[in-house]
Amino acid sequence: MKIHPLITDTDTLAALCGRLAQSPFITVDTEFMRENTYWPDLCLIQIGDHQEAAAIDPKAQGLDLAPLLELMVDNEDVLKVFHAGGQDLEIIVNLTGKTPYPLFDTQIAAMALGMGDQIGYGNLVESMLGISLDKGARFTDWARRPLDARQIDYAIGDVTHLATLFPKMLEQLRKLGRGGWLDNEMERLADPAGYVTIPDQAWQRIKAPSRKADVLGRLKSLAAWREREAMNKNLPRGRIVKDETLADIAGHPPREQRDLARVRGLSATWAGNDIGGRLMDAIRNAAPLQADEMPMRDDRKPGLGKDGALIADLLKLLLKIRAKESGVAARLIARSDELELLAAGVREGLAILEDWRFEQFGNDALDLVEGRLAFGVLNGRLKLTRTKD
Repeated sequence: MKIHPLITDTDTLAALCGRLAQSPFITVDTEFMRENTYWPDLCLIQIGDHQEAAAIDPKAQGLDLAPLLELMVDNEDVLKVFHAGGQDLEIIVNLTGKTPYPLFDTQIAAMALGMGDQIGYGNLVESMLGISLDKGARFTDWARRPLDARQIDYAIGDVTHLATLFPKMLEQLRKLGRGGWLDNEMERLADPAGYVTIPDQAWQRIKAPSRKADVLGRLKSLAAWREREAMNKNLPRGRIVKDETLADIAGHPPREQRDLARVRGLSATWAGNDIGGRLMDAIRNAAPLQADEMPMRDDRKPGLGKDGALIADLLKLLLKIRAKESGVAARLIARSDELELLAAGVREGLAILEDWRFEQFGNDALDLVEGRLAFGVLNGRLKLTRTKD
């Protein structure tokens, strides 16, 4: 495989993208920093196919990424291959408003091949290719220039090995008849909405201090305010206000801005500055959380109850058994909330009752909750028994 020098000019990038546009697939990875920013700071882009690969310096003066972005989001004839590509896709969405399409994620494919829920790239390369990767540059400062040869070699390895891995994984999936199993997962990854932060939903990531509608309403308003502040200032949200401080303010709101000086976790200057004023506006403008937004306690989910919770636990046990037998990661087959809904009597709109998931697990899950399948112990080992209707 031909490895190009670091690309820092638009003409060289355009020529590379023109050649890659003729390939059936390309492999993609990025290096970025976001410890001190809200938005990821794109520092390096690696791209290649089975014949050539290169690293691109997006910080190079005068470099226009348009040829690369056009290949990524407008050319649907080329499959884009990532490994655990969620953050890479987020960067592309931030730049273009679109996701690469079509796409393939080898970490998800590994789940269908029984390699665990979230196998790392290094472990995947070692497992399938017998190559141990040099991890010495893993925690490098990718924003610092110039980049040295070791950093660039390390980064390009993320796409050169991927170009070898992808065909092997695809062949295994085809042999096992599991190629179509990943279609829905890849379509979900390709949905740009999954990478767009909605400030009014930011409160859902914070541990709620209370289940009272007025407290949660303030938390929603405060979290949305903080998200917008972090976006506008390009700072991590925790640098604005930490979660625990935000939750405490929601539960015990100050009456006046001057009271912010006594809030643990805030600077005393907030008692009189503009950002403190905007925080107080968020409190004043908060409305009690609507009933349809109130989080549901696990033990009060519709129709679940104590018996339903026990049934859900049995379903989780059955899932572990079936996942082990089929060599598929349990996480790919079913989610916990689906098992709880099935235990509660829901039969419509569940992925586990459709297509390959029904064959691998859903059919047995239905039999279990409807009394046609039972657990037993024989000679110290767990045994599944079909019961008479």
